Amino acid sequence: MASKLRYDGRVAVVTGAGAGLGRTYALLLAERGASVVVNDLGGGRHGDGSSTKAADTVVQEIKAKGGKAVADYNSVEDGEKIIQTALDSFGRVDILINNAGILRDRTFARISDQDWDLVHRVHLKGSFKTTQAAWPHMRKQQFGRIIMTSSQSGLCGNFGQANYSAAKFGLVGLNNTLALEGEKYNIHCNTIVPTAASRLTEDILPPEMFAELRPTLIAPVVAWLCHESCEDNGSIIDSGAGFAAQCRMYRGAGVNLRKTISDEVSIEDVRDSWSQVTDMSKAAPLTTIQAATANLMTVLEELRSTPASGKVVEDKFIYTPRDLIIYALGVGASTKNPDDLRFIYENDEQFAALPSFYIIPGQMVAMCSGLVDNAIPGKIVDPTQLLHGEQFVEILKPISTSGTLTNKCYVADVLDKGDKGAVVLMNVDTYDEEGDHVAHSQMSCFIRRVGNFGGPQSSSKQILCADKPKRKADASRIQATLLDQAALYRLSGDSNPLHIDPNFAAMGGFNRPILHGMATLGFASKHVLELYAGNDPSLVKTIKVRFTKPVLPGHTLKTDMWREGNRIHFETSVIETGDVVISGAYMDLKEVHPAGNLHKVAAESLKCEEMFNEMRKRMEGDPATAKKINGVFLYNITKNGQVAGKWVVDLKQCKLYKGDAEPGVKVDTTLTVDDQDMIDITTGKLNPQVAFMKQKLKITGNIMLTQKLQGLLKAQSKL
Repeated sequence: MASKLRYDGRVAVVTGAGAGLGRTYALLLAERGASVVVNDLGGGRHGDGSSTKAADTVVQEIKAKGGKAVADYNSVEDGEKIIQTALDSFGRVDILINNAGILRDRTFARISDQDWDLVHRVHLKGSFKTTQAAWPHMRKQQFGRIIMTSSQSGLCGNFGQANYSAAKFGLVGLNNTLALEGEKYNIHCNTIVPTAASRLTEDILPPEMFAELRPTLIAPVVAWLCHESCEDNGSIIDSGAGFAAQCRMYRGAGVNLRKTISDEVSIEDVRDSWSQVTDMSKAAPLTTIQAATANLMTVLEELRSTPASGKVVEDKFIYTPRDLIIYALGVGASTKNPDDLRFIYENDEQFAALPSFYIIPGQMVAMCSGLVDNAIPGKIVDPTQLLHGEQFVEILKPISTSGTLTNKCYVADVLDKGDKGAVVLMNVDTYDEEGDHVAHSQMSCFIRRVGNFGGPQSSSKQILCADKPKRKADASRIQATLLDQAALYRLSGDSNPLHIDPNFAAMGGFNRPILHGMATLGFASKHVLELYAGNDPSLVKTIKVRFTKPVLPGHTLKTDMWREGNRIHFETSVIETGDVVISGAYMDLKEVHPAGNLHKVAAESLKCEEMFNEMRKRMEGDPATAKKINGVFLYNITKNGQVAGKWVVDLKQCKLYKGDAEPGVKVDTTLTVDDQDMIDITTGKLNPQVAFMKQKLKITGNIMLTQKLQGLLKAQSKL
């Protein structure tokens, strides 16, 4: 690796060095060994007032870091006094950066002589006077590096800045002439055209751009132009946000000196990229200041779309129809639903992948990349504290039913959530065998106990969730998961022991293994697909969800949906607990094809819930009678043909609770019955034998045990 460029023995004069770009130039040159004259009159940006504080503060900063600097408080119109300070303090002058400037914006018709003269005196005459004072000393020593500071206003013009634009373009002419006259004396004069956050631009530039236009991204460009090994003379360099390009009314293509939005720029980066900076082979006319600003916005957008770490992990994902089928079964597809055959039968004419399957290839590489482990500065990631917070996928092209996908995964950003923890945004781009971009995913990983590392709290790269409409759901879908749902879903590649190993689940604070959040997403997005897209995966554009609480295998999921144009908002909850497990979710569709049997599910609890509450009270009041039955019964209560709730009546332990049987408890008999039919059986309106014969009551397991329940059920006839 090449050594750092140094300026040992050089003396630099920087005008307007009390703040902004000038301060940054002075600090950088001093850090690299130069002795620096920090000149600043200490006035306001309109040229009013004066103060020694600005220059003194920068000198103190330099000296505190072991550098050499002196302050100078003279006006640039008295340039000879500024250069004399350098000679008196350090005995020579090698580098002069003409940076001082003010603004007095007026429309042309309103510019006064004072507005015109003062701007020209500071920018143009000040640069002339200071350079003229340094010139003979540079000629004598056969070395000098001079920087003029122009602007996009000078090159293109800008409304309300006739005085400023004229002065800044005058500096370009001065630069061109000094480059010619100084060449034989090894005096190089170049011009910087900076776009930086400063006191002159703080209320002019858009806030999002102002935040990214750090002076530290321009200073290395200027420092390189001032180094003895830089051969450029007469160049005009446009620079901002880590971008730099040669600019002579036509601007070259230039180069991004940064690889990511979080990078800084070094002088060595500039040196190593200089041939691209000065390449004019693809130059285009620079006609307006708006065009120049738009270019920087493009640069920033490109940087925001690149990895925060700069590291991209690439992997291949090979899949067959078998993988598509296993995934579909893992998220609730069933032969009970004829429309699901297209997802679970490879010979179906419309066989295809479920939309949520597009996340799987990227998730696999993200989980194995190791990127999360090293994403948080100074922190060690405990895998038991890692949770899948949010998920997004954009489907760009249908995939074939078998093939190889290439996935490129990188950390887009890392957010500091303080005492709560940290969020790592993982982006994945997926490409097919033809090289076409088929999907873009973003996984939001929440990691507990690793916050407070000084990172940002939010990011423009984060794809946000959307609040649901404030009205009752337009449609709902209820579906029970299997006790073995997690064991089935993990065959699609997510082998995290949290979903299968009771001991590992306990380490994470769970009573038993939980269902994969991605499985819950699969169920929910499939519900939306059924009710609003005619089960046609080609209509899906994007899916976004936030995971809020875990789901236990065997729980019953209820997905509520709201249509807003082509966006379907949805929220998923667990029937047994009432907990919302997916929120802020939406699916964007190319077209909406509502199902003909859209049904609304009442928000209130099932009618039979009160009956089970009364049964619990009776059991607790007379446990001896209950234990005589000595059986465990699982009730599946349905509504609109779907399981809407479950209750376990454990008469061996005299317990009654919602949900599936607890681990280790063997169910003797399972009864499946409609909510209203259960009420009718309990109140005597419907004979249980008749209900059984008419298949309104379905019983599996030990049927004979159900006869012993009659006494317990008849007690509810008063309800």
